[in-house]
Amino acid sequence: MKLFKCISLLILSTTLFFACSDSEEVDNTTPTTLPSDQNNDDSSDDQDDETPTADVPDVYKKIYGATDIYLENDMVVIEMEGIPDHNSPYYQNTEWASERYEAYNNQDFAKNPNVIASVDRTVKIPLNPTVASNHQETQLGTMGIALNGVAFYNQYAGPNNQPLTDEIFSFDQYNGHPQNVGVYHYHLEPTFLTAQDTIGREGLLGFLLDGFPVYGPMENGSAVINDDLDDYHGHTHATEDYPDGTYHYHVTSEAPYINGNGYYGTPGSSTD
Repeated sequence: MKLFKCISLLILSTTLFFACSDSEEVDNTTPTTLPSDQNNDDSSDDQDDETPTADVPDVYKKIYGATDIYLENDMVVIEMEGIPDHNSPYYQNTEWASERYEAYNNQDFAKNPNVIASVDRTVKIPLNPTVASNHQETQLGTMGIALNGVAFYNQYAGPNNQPLTDEIFSFDQYNGHPQNVGVYHYHLEPTFLTAQDTIGREGLLGFLLDGFPVYGPMENGSAVINDDLDDYHGHTHATEDYPDGTYHYHVTSEAPYINGNGYYGTPGSSTD
C-alpha cells in the first residue's frame, strides 16, 4: 500500500512539473510581429494602412531627399524637410550657413529678403496615376517634388498669378529661391540635379502631385521644346524608368517651364 502511494505521488509530481514548465514557456513567448488585424490599441488607422518602404516601387526610391517613403492604400506618401542639398545665398543667416552659404555674384541677380527654412512636408501622390476627366489647374505653392526633396512651383509668381518676368532675377545659381516663410522651390529647371552624372538633362527629376514623372529638358540628345508637348506640358512614351511607357512632363527653357494648363492626372496633396 505504501509502495502504491509513493508511485502515485511520484506520477502526480511529474505531471505538475511538466504542466508548470509548459505554462512558463507560453507566458514567456511573445510574437515579434502582429497580424494586421491584431495591431496594438496605440496604432492609428493610418498606420494600419501603411506598407513598408521595401514594397515601394524602385522609381520612387530615387527621391533621395525624402526622410520617409511608404505606401498608404493607393497613394505613395513622401515625407521631407524641403531644404536643398546644394549651396545658395539664401542660406545666409540660417543654421546651415557655415556649410551651405555661397554668394551668387551674377550681375542680374537680385536677392529677395527671404531665407531658407526647414519644413515638415508630407506629399501624397497616386501610385497608379491616370488621366483626369476634369483637369485641375496647378495652385500657387507646391505642385510637385524634385528628387532632392525641394518643391516644384508652377509658372506664376504670387499672389496673383503674375508672370515670372521680375521674380526670375531672384533665382539663385541653381534656379531656386525661398518664398516669404522660407519654403525653397524651383519654378525652372533644377540645374543642380541636371548637372549630376547620375541624372543628367534627360533624367528623371521628380513628380508632380498627380503622380506623373517630370523629366529633364533633353530627350534622345535633343532639346525638348514646347511644340513637342501637349497642353499640359507632357507626352507619352517609354522612358528608362517606365519601359512600358507613361505620360510624363518635361522642363523646358520657356514658359510654362514645368507644367502647362493644369495637371494631366488627378493630384494628391501636399501639407506642411
